[in-house]
Amino acid sequence: MESQTYLLRDIPHEERPRERMLEYGASALSHAELLAILLRTGTRQESAVHLAQRILKQVGSLRNLVDLSVEELMSIRGIGSAKALQLKAGIELGQRLSKARKEEPVTIRSPKDAANVLSEQLRYLQKEHFVCLFLNTKNHIIAQETLSIGSLNASIVHPREVFRAAIKCSSASVVCAHNHPSGDPTPSPEDISLTARLKEAGDIVGIEVLDHLIIGDGGYVSLKEQGLM
Repeated sequence: MESQTYLLRDIPHEERPRERMLEYGASALSHAELLAILLRTGTRQESAVHLAQRILKQVGSLRNLVDLSVEELMSIRGIGSAKALQLKAGIELGQRLSKARKEEPVTIRSPKDAANVLSEQLRYLQKEHFVCLFLNTKNHIIAQETLSIGSLNASIVHPREVFRAAIKCSSASVVCAHNHPSGDPTPSPEDISLTARLKEAGDIVGIEVLDHLIIGDGGYVSLKEQGLM
């Protein structure tokens, strides 16, 4: 009878790496078991786990596997283009993760801190952009979103858009900002009115609007500092 390709489900339950990972976590698995999960299937002669064990034995170590090209992986019996690409993709993700450094969170303690984050992004824009910085309970920025792009002299934004975005990212508070393409950061009556509406809506939903900044060319105005909110 013709032999079939070995699948992970064909090996005993207690030896299946996927089930073991679900039950005990990834750290409990051997190199070969983790490799078998990436391979998904074995060959007609061996299971994915046995194939993974043979690959590691052939290349000498897990570190040597990292250095192999797709072509070199495909030269190993039982590894076709699909399996080679799966392995390289998994290896590349691991390498990128190891190189990635967790960025220090940006903390907003004052209007100047928020202006430092946003001024260079907004000061030269030719249309008004309404941007929000969403903060956690420690005033760390957890998200930034442009909610509206308006005309040369008007920014159209509704409080529901601001707080829908804030709720989506579980924000504790919000700093709003928009630019004046004229370069003059003096708040307009519309800016003051919008700020009042935002603050009122924030009080209702329990997400504080800490400030509304107007960004100009080389300067900014904090409506909080100006006593306008």
